[in-house]
Amino acid sequence: MPNPDVVLLTKADCHLCAAARDAVERVTSSLGLTWTEQSIDTDPALRERYAEEIPVVFVDGIQRDFWKIDEARLVRVLKKAIAA
Repeated sequence: MPNPDVVLLTKADCHLCAAARDAVERVTSSLGLTWTEQSIDTDPALRERYAEEIPVVFVDGIQRDFWKIDEARLVRVLKKAIAA
């Protein structure tokens, strides 16, 4: 069973991004999962779409949270994705 694909969109000089990194790391490592980070700074389409919502977390390509990552919600989403 493949692990859920967890991606955190961030940008440079983003104070919320540091907290989001910590939250995503705590949640994914507690479930034995990995995650990736992608900066919108190098992708004009992402920057245009998400500039006002950063940070954004996606699970399997679906936006699940932005600005302040809700760890309890992320745990629920990931456990459901693992079970699927």
